[in-house]
Amino acid sequence: MNELNHFDEQGRAQMVDVGGKESSQRMARAQAIVTMSRNTMQRIVDGEVGKGDVLGVARLAGIMGAKQTSSLIPLCHPLALSSINVDFEQLDVDRLQIVATVKVAGKTGVEMEALTAVSIAGLTIYDMCKAMDREMTIGAIELIEKTGGKSGPRGSDCGG
Repeated sequence: MNELNHFDEQGRAQMVDVGGKESSQRMARAQAIVTMSRNTMQRIVDGEVGKGDVLGVARLAGIMGAKQTSSLIPLCHPLALSSINVDFEQLDVDRLQIVATVKVAGKTGVEMEALTAVSIAGLTIYDMCKAMDREMTIGAIELIEKTGGKSGPRGSDCGG
């Protein structure tokens, strides 16, 4: 089997053929960390950002981003996602963790959808708060857990 399965034998990009794969329950969890000033964090938590409910808007943006992943990432398959959750946790006075959990019953995983969800949620927070915090950063975007599929589980919750 071709190790880089998004390329054919001639090195041309291709969408992976998943037609012969068995459908299974799949889940992926990703995170991103938004670092901001203490004042910005407090205004978000207190609901005092003039543009509205920052975390509510970011949650919806993350969900919408996950649903649009195949339109954004050229070789991703369009998937009928069964569940998308985007949650936030204040880690300390200046760091906000975004965690997205995406599920599907299908022939390919949802890692890219979870990563897209946290990325878009982070970008939305940045967009809504950039006028009051020019030093804000989005980082630590990573897959933290996945289950289902041939390669099996990966991540902190499954011993991988």
